[in-house]
Formats: sequence, structure tokens, C-alpha cells
Amino acid sequence: MKITILPQGTLAIYEQIVNQLKNAIVTGELQAGEALVSIRALAADLGVSVITTKRAYEELEKEGLIRSVAGKGFFVCEYNTDYLKEKQLVMIEKRLGEIIGEARQAGLGCEDFVEMVRALYECR
Repeated sequence: MKITILPQGTLAIYEQIVNQLKNAIVTGELQAGEALVSIRALAADLGVSVITTKRAYEELEKEGLIRSVAGKGFFVCEYNTDYLKEKQLVMIEKRLGEIIGEARQAGLGCEDFVEMVRALYECR
């Protein structure tokens, strides 16, 4: 799986890692029991600090999405896909709410905002 970091993004780097790994789990790209790349290897691949990748893995472990096995690394846990998808939707709604607030402050109308989103969505 490929993780892409946007340095100019609005999310912290560890949050970008967490979100992309969550998405890979929800979509089935990462299966239950599958080993994740080591913290050090991921940090080297992404060009970020080990502390950043460790924080991302700790966050995923707290949420019960991955587990650490001493001496072996991190593995994807069994999970409830519907629950994960719902959590993702709630997070997207929250972030969209923040962006809509910024758009309103910038004087962007609803129609223009929707058109901007549509254009960006179709380009990706």
C-alpha cells in the first residue's frame, strides 16, 4: 500500500498516515492479520521522523485497528467494517463543516462551493 503525505495539508502528518491506513482497512486493501511495515521502515519511506510514524501506529492501536506483537511488529486486527465506515463519515462531515465555515468567511456562495467540490472531486 502506498501512503502519500501532503506537507501543505491541513492535517498533521501522523493524522494523514492514520487516515490512509484506516481507509486501507475499510476498503479491504489491508486484511485482518496482515503485517504492517515497521515503524522505522515507514518513517524512512515517507521521509518523516520515527516519532511521527510511532504516534500514528499508537493512535491506530488505541482505536483497536492494529495490534503490536512483541518482536514481530504490528498487525491489522479483526474489525467491524460498518463501524469503521461510519466513523470515517463522521470525521469527513466534521472536516467539511470546518471547510464550509472557511468558505462562508471567504464569501463563497453555496453554488460556487458545490461547483468547486465537484470539480476537485472529478479531478482526483
